[in-house]
Amino acid sequence: MVGINLEMQDINLSRLKQPPIHILTKVQPHGVLLVLQEPELTVLQVSRNTATAFGVVPEAILGKTLDDIIDTFQVDRLRMGLSRENLDLINPTKVWVRRKGDDYLVFDAVFHRSADGFLVLELEPALTQETIPFLSFYHLARASINQLETTSNLQDFCQIIVREVRKVTGFDRVMLYKFDEDGHGEVVAEEKLEDMEPYLGLHYPESDIPQPARKMFLSNWIRVIPSAHAEPVELYPSDNPITNQPVDLTLSILRSAYPCHLEYLHNMGVGASLTISLMKDEKLWGLIACHHRTPKHVPYELRKACEFLGRVIFAEIFTREEEADYNYRMKLAHVQSALIEYMSQEDNFIDGLIQHEPNLLDLANAKGAAICFNGQWTTLGRTPPEEELNYLVQWLAKTVDEEVFYTDSLPLIYSDAERFKEVASGMLAIPISKRSYVLWFRPEVIQTVNWGGDPNHAYELKQSNSDLRLCPRKSFELWKETVRLKSLPWKPVEVKATLELRKAIVNIVLRQAEELALLAQDLERSNAELKKFAYVASHDLQEPLNQVANFVQLLEMRYNEELDEDGKEFIGFAVDGVSLMQTLIDDVLVYSKVDLKGIEWELTEVETALNQALANLRGRIAETGAEISYNPMPTIVADSTQLMQLFQNLLGNAIKFRKKDEAPRIHVGVQRQEDSWLFSVQDNGIGIDPQFADRIFVIFQRLHTRDEYPGSGMGLAICKKIVECHRGQIWVESELGKGATFFFTIPVGGRDRHHASGHKKQNYPFGRR
Repeated sequence: MVGINLEMQDINLSRLKQPPIHILTKVQPHGVLLVLQEPELTVLQVSRNTATAFGVVPEAILGKTLDDIIDTFQVDRLRMGLSRENLDLINPTKVWVRRKGDDYLVFDAVFHRSADGFLVLELEPALTQETIPFLSFYHLARASINQLETTSNLQDFCQIIVREVRKVTGFDRVMLYKFDEDGHGEVVAEEKLEDMEPYLGLHYPESDIPQPARKMFLSNWIRVIPSAHAEPVELYPSDNPITNQPVDLTLSILRSAYPCHLEYLHNMGVGASLTISLMKDEKLWGLIACHHRTPKHVPYELRKACEFLGRVIFAEIFTREEEADYNYRMKLAHVQSALIEYMSQEDNFIDGLIQHEPNLLDLANAKGAAICFNGQWTTLGRTPPEEELNYLVQWLAKTVDEEVFYTDSLPLIYSDAERFKEVASGMLAIPISKRSYVLWFRPEVIQTVNWGGDPNHAYELKQSNSDLRLCPRKSFELWKETVRLKSLPWKPVEVKATLELRKAIVNIVLRQAEELALLAQDLERSNAELKKFAYVASHDLQEPLNQVANFVQLLEMRYNEELDEDGKEFIGFAVDGVSLMQTLIDDVLVYSKVDLKGIEWELTEVETALNQALANLRGRIAETGAEISYNPMPTIVADSTQLMQLFQNLLGNAIKFRKKDEAPRIHVGVQRQEDSWLFSVQDNGIGIDPQFADRIFVIFQRLHTRDEYPGSGMGLAICKKIVECHRGQIWVESELGKGATFFFTIPVGGRDRHHASGHKKQNYPFGRR
């Protein structure tokens, strides 16, 4: 083999790094693999080593059923187990296979169903004809758990795992290998023979266990290679005769390892290996890796015992990690709550973040923080100079679209950061708007990483005949790397805490600043849902409500003579309830239609809108004898329909909340201010307690019962929304018993024309029609 210059070859290096391992069609020679078709259990494929194992050539086995290979009585028992979905209930099963003559061999039979739907039977020679009893499993786990209870140190936990697994299996070396955030692995615990080179604390590059191999470990928790130097055997035929494709051996125990991995083991001086997956949140957390310098067979039961032991102990580790994470989460939650409270108490939200204890630094365990708001910087702790911060924010605005950005190696992606690496090699940033950010910084932490061989030369490309292949490194000697331009990594819980703070800042402060730029989409979705609800309410709910009203009234008409006073009163309650519900639905529909995007901006004669409102109220005006007057009205830029609705609601309220012994007298006034028109609606009604001056504009808020004053409690909320969509303000001035005056402003715009001066008064003595 000769080395190949990668720069001179146009090859698919990624494909060589991550080969399709699951379709390898060779198996390890210590066992026999059969691919069976159910329900007859007909042999479709078989490994080519049957002549050695059974004394029968593979050609003679194809097409036969399992009954021809194993005792029929045993096959009947297996069929019962195979009818269940969970095949683990029959794995392993001791089976006797007849050789030529009357000689029998005992095998451990393990079944699984492949991803392509075929039954796979794997036969391994049974090293003992007895199974490991349950009590052995129990005592094995109990002894380990007892040791765990005496320590709370994660390192000690890991050491207990490797020590117990080595004690049970007798391997020369047992390691616990944990994957890091970036994909590489580290040996965090090791138990070995004294004369073997230590691997504890060494890091190994991601390419040592490529992604396809990790996916296999997710599917198959145990991987055993009894002899790393054994020559693998092929399946016969190599492709499944039904699918004409290689059978999927993802779950296979006997599947041969990828040649590159076998060469890797050879270079490490490993003659046999056993690997057990450790899972956390359905992800590969790490591996228990067992190595032996010579070939070593491990019975199936013992492998499962080791898997059981690994799961039990790792579950305890997982629990302790979760407990530590929970405690830290609770600490950050306390900091987060305190910051939110401080912000709500301060006039300037920034003061709430930096002038108290705990402060902004405590939320992310940072050494420095900076807040950019409206072009102004506020810093806390150690941060880059303000000029550098300006350049940094410009870079963030161009390159980051997410709600949070974090890195522990800022100089590697933003080269200018090398100038201030001592204070900001790590950065976490949350955008508040397009121009406003909150940033946290961590300083450079220079560290030495011990690698098992040079990670920059983890493999080499070699050519044999016309084939190119990747070969692992030959040297695993200690290789030290000094890591610079990196900080301590940000923990997920810290990132989540800053995201929660971002929401709080937006809700507390930016609701009244920068036009809620980042919340526009959320508001638009909310409005769309409200409109959808209003549509459903107005179109789909009105019909059943009308049916209720009609049938209740029909009930009253048909059975009026049979109803007592209570019955008639109950029917009246039902009719009133339906009427109120219809009013609420109509008001919700009106409220939902008030939308800034839906405004028809046009020159509007206010008097026309006011007269339309009066016309709509003429029945109530006539009924109460109300006297309504108004000043000459201007022409403004507004939506005429919404303006009419605004006057109608305000005038209707003035009529409703009248004094019992006095007819309503209402006056609509207007005057020109510097940049807006100030309108007023003054009445002589019952008035409002000043402490409720803001509450009355909140949706569904009422100061009186419906028995006193009927209504939905939405009229003034609709008024407020209309005025705000016109960029104006609305408020009330009142005292109890002295009437109320509602004021609202509409900004000046377009051609403003004022009608003839003079006070105009008009009475509406309309009676009932």
